Amino acid sequence: MIIAVDGPTASGKGTVARNLAEHYGLKRLDTGSLYRAVGLAVLDAGGDPADVRAAVAAAEALDLDAIDENRIRSSAAGLAASKVAVIPEVREVLRRAQKAFAADPRGAVLDGRDIGTVICPDADVKLFVTASLEERTRRRLAELRARGEQISFEELQAQIAERDERDMTRKDSPLYQAADAHLLDTTVLSIEAAAAAAYAIVDRVMAARS
Repeated sequence: MIIAVDGPTASGKGTVARNLAEHYGLKRLDTGSLYRAVGLAVLDAGGDPADVRAAVAAAEALDLDAIDENRIRSSAAGLAASKVAVIPEVREVLRRAQKAFAADPRGAVLDGRDIGTVICPDADVKLFVTASLEERTRRRLAELRARGEQISFEELQAQIAERDERDMTRKDSPLYQAADAHLLDTTVLSIEAAAAAAYAIVDRVMAARS
């Protein structure tokens, strides 16, 4: 079983995907972490994430097993990710890695921004997870402050809105809800309620196919 989970920043797609993977005993790939890792690698090298050559080199050198989950969650890494993500050559390199991960016959859960539309268009179940901009900003702000980062609500909201715009308007693999994806709005849902809603969708879809 392949489950594709798409959605914008801080919508809860990662948490939903993680719960789905645990619930159904599937491996999981957070594809957004790949772009964050590439953007961070460019920054670490003193480069500009918008520089095609530097970004492609970082993508080709990326080791999925060496990604620092703590460092890639910074606001700087998030902004860098949105810049490298609009580079077609970077997307092609990472696309190959994602498709190879999804090809495992044991099944998988992948979450990102173009899973149901580009990476796994034939996924058994597709979810599009979203939430209001205000709620997504609150969630991301709590996460960053827990990490010791200081940023205002207004500044962070502007950053998220900017990333949304960049993700949705890029020419290569823009963020949008696939026609056959099930919408899951988590604005007023707890983690447990969102997970339960996701399980219900998957169970319903798979039951209809059996």
